[in-house]
Amino acid sequence: MSNFTFHDEKSAPADSAPLLKTAKSAYGFVPNLLAGMSTSPQLTEGYMTLSSIFNKTDLSETERQIILMTNNRLNGCTYCMAAHTTISQGANVDADVIEALRTGSPIADPKLEALRIFSAQVNEKRGWVGEKEVAALLAAGYTQETVLNVVLGTSLKVMSNYTNHITETPVDEAFKPNTWTA
Repeated sequence: MSNFTFHDEKSAPADSAPLLKTAKSAYGFVPNLLAGMSTSPQLTEGYMTLSSIFNKTDLSETERQIILMTNNRLNGCTYCMAAHTTISQGANVDADVIEALRTGSPIADPKLEALRIFSAQVNEKRGWVGEKEVAALLAAGYTQETVLNVVLGTSLKVMSNYTNHITETPVDEAFKPNTWTA
């Protein structure tokens, strides 16, 4: 056991407390991810800010979840797979897409599948994708902005997935129905 502290808005460091209050107000509870991150106010603020920025991209909710869940699966993050499955269900992402993301299977829609493949390539190649990979994403109807937004989403998942691995974040009750194992 890593023995990391999972704070609430009362026990968190002073600079993390308002961030946890914001999360509680948004979700109705403080997700364990943020409770674990909160020992570092800077990490907590960075994650929450980057998440907000990622949500401002021109990508649909389904497209954002494709990037995030592909990274979660490849990074073996059980917490984030359960959380993002729940988030995707609440956002009405097609059940077939969610299942494909949880299993690493192809998505039936060719454009969305191109995004899933490219997201996996960015993760697996640590960003060293070539012209062929970029061209395939562009040919599917995406843009150079999308290419860079995949990097943005991947960065967000490095923050959360790695934190969960280190702190051994327990899955919140709200996400347990969607428990996932690598």
